[in-house]
Amino acid sequence: MDSSVLSGSEGLSSMSNAGEPHLIIKPQRRAAFFPWRDVLEYRDLLRILALRDVRLRYRQTAVGVLWVVLQPLIGAALFAFVFGAVANLPTGDARIPYFVFGFAGLLIWNTFIQIFQKASDSLVGNSGLVSKIYFPRIVLPLSTVRGVLLDFGVGAVVMAALLVIYRIPPTFALLFLPVSMLMAILLALGLGFWTAALNVSYRDVRYVIPVLSQFLLWASPVAYAASSIPQSAQWLAAINPMVGILESFRWAVLGTPTMNWSSVAWSAVVSVVLFLVGAMIFQRAERRFADVI
Repeated sequence: MDSSVLSGSEGLSSMSNAGEPHLIIKPQRRAAFFPWRDVLEYRDLLRILALRDVRLRYRQTAVGVLWVVLQPLIGAALFAFVFGAVANLPTGDARIPYFVFGFAGLLIWNTFIQIFQKASDSLVGNSGLVSKIYFPRIVLPLSTVRGVLLDFGVGAVVMAALLVIYRIPPTFALLFLPVSMLMAILLALGLGFWTAALNVSYRDVRYVIPVLSQFLLWASPVAYAASSIPQSAQWLAAINPMVGILESFRWAVLGTPTMNWSSVAWSAVVSVVLFLVGAMIFQRAERRFADVI
């Protein structure tokens, strides 16, 4: 009697164990803001996409990488004529020619705006990849950074040549250059994450961004010094995070005085916050990308 009861209970136990799954698949816990683990895991894909972007950009072009140099040179010449010769606006430092002043502003501005625009269009431009295979979608906007930094490196060589030609000696402020660059990259990516997610569902975004970029260009002290803004409007201009980035970059490269360091601190805070919030918005919208795109 006892043995039969025991054998019966063992049979029930074995049946219950047999009905339980041997492998339980659970979704990985994702980071609340930025998925560092996913990016590190797919770093090879990040590198391949960045190299592909650089190759496609200069394929079948007559002057190739010289476009990176010609664009800011022509822009700086126009700024020097309109704002320096015609409007006679100051650069904030009498020893700095307006041409060099404008070139420095365009150098950091082009870095910011190119990352922003390319990141915004990265999902729609790679819709075939997004809809067919799995990978962390945030890799696509991040892959735009390396190619833009390559362009910045070419422009920085020209910037160094201009400093030698106009005899502008470097100062210890040059050590702040990586900080200004990091702020510009974080701000551009933060905005790019948000607009890239919007662009998947609303294709009007890709037409709004060029208009927004032009508006932001003239609202930022790229072609003029922040000190030339009327005193009554400087507090309003300081809300724009690009003001602190541009002024700190020129201070690092040219030694020109900044409007105030509170605007630089504000730019740093806004850049970090927008980067984290943009990455969070991107991750929340990521699940529907393959269905909607």
